[in-house]
Amino acid sequence: MRLDKLLSNSGVGTRKEVKVLLKKKYVKVNDQIIKDGSKHIDPERDVIKVKEEIVTYQKYIYLMLHKPSGCISATVDKQEKTVIDLLDQELQHYKPFPVGRLDKDTEGLLLLTNDGELAHQLTSPKKDIEKVYYAKIKGRVTSEDVKSFQEGVILDDDYQAKPAQLKIMAQGEISEIEVTVTEGKFHQVKRMFEAVGKNVIYLKRIRMGNIILDHSLKRSTWRELSENEKEYCLSLKSGG
Repeated sequence: MRLDKLLSNSGVGTRKEVKVLLKKKYVKVNDQIIKDGSKHIDPERDVIKVKEEIVTYQKYIYLMLHKPSGCISATVDKQEKTVIDLLDQELQHYKPFPVGRLDKDTEGLLLLTNDGELAHQLTSPKKDIEKVYYAKIKGRVTSEDVKSFQEGVILDDDYQAKPAQLKIMAQGEISEIEVTVTEGKFHQVKRMFEAVGKNVIYLKRIRMGNIILDHSLKRSTWRELSENEKEYCLSLKSGG
């Protein structure tokens, strides 16, 4: 890997800023001053320092974000605020992207990574990764709705959704539920409830696979995945 690319990807600075650091002899590889950014290095073996501080190279990042309502699940948008805009510039250098998507007005668990293989494993329809949502529903959710979800409701485009688990937590003019789905069609949960004559007025994702939204995370904040959570992700990549 090129030295200038590693430094840039590690958040040391932009390519232009890295070039200046190299020119000023602030960069060392194995305690030797290096001025040539094109020098190829091995991040696993070589020790890189900038102003005598060791630079630790991290290829992939895995983040849990508590997505707020009002921002979109995209990397860039000219008009709307994106989930990437919520991250520090240091993390944005890794070029993370959202794993799957949550609608603009949906809150909750969203994973961000630059690991394309993991993202594929988590979003592939063949993997049947469970996604659990908490929702408030306008109208009384009934046992008949539970049965309909178990059988797979027919959406507005005549697509039959996969069987889903619907748990009623509170009934009334506004019902509270948890629903578990294994696919991610456009407006999936909202359309499923519309299919049984009801409307979602609040939606929050609380789990994806074995990763559960950290309740200590406030809206718009994030943290790196724990070691156990990372192990789960790596097991998916390895086919576990």
